[in-house]
Amino acid sequence: MEKIIDIALHIDKYLGSLAEEYGVWIYAILFLIVFCETGLVVTPFLPGDSMLFAVGALSAAGVLNIWVAVPLFIIASSLGDNTNYWIGRWIGPRAFHFPKSLIFNPEYLKKAHNFYEKYGARMMAFSRFVPIIRTFAPFAAGVAVMRYRKFLAFDSVGALCWGSSITLLGFWFGNHELARKNFSLVIIGIIVISLLPIAIEALRVRLAERRG
Repeated sequence: MEKIIDIALHIDKYLGSLAEEYGVWIYAILFLIVFCETGLVVTPFLPGDSMLFAVGALSAAGVLNIWVAVPLFIIASSLGDNTNYWIGRWIGPRAFHFPKSLIFNPEYLKKAHNFYEKYGARMMAFSRFVPIIRTFAPFAAGVAVMRYRKFLAFDSVGALCWGSSITLLGFWFGNHELARKNFSLVIIGIIVISLLPIAIEALRVRLAERRG
């Protein structure tokens, strides 16, 4: 775990050497990492925000191509989320069919479905910017049988915003001396800022429920 955290916080160092070693194949590696981080519920530990920021910085330095990286991240994250959704969609109804079960009671699935129909759209858009949660959110949406059109619409917006914004932030600011010297703090800052919309939305829902 310590090694994974080190890679996530210092991905700029690892990514630079990988780009030199693998050349154009680095894009396939980047695609695979993003796809797995968003598409496989068992790999939420893979670097996401930190890698996108580092790719933007390396693109500004001429090591990578920003015009290839941004569309690649958008497509990879969207495909990953859709894969995760359909895995959850396949598992959900098959797992939650034990009326007397404490865990797999179909009543829980019904409640989850109602929750995602009401709040799922905003959750899919906001969760994209939150590490770990963005891996589990599409899977949970599938398990809860959230309507696919609704899921696809808001998830696509989230993928577009996430894949472009974090990468472009790295492109514009990643090579500033202050950012280079404090890369770990920059990444932690991005993660903290990413959590704010979720916290605000959760508070808003809580207050609305109390008024109700």
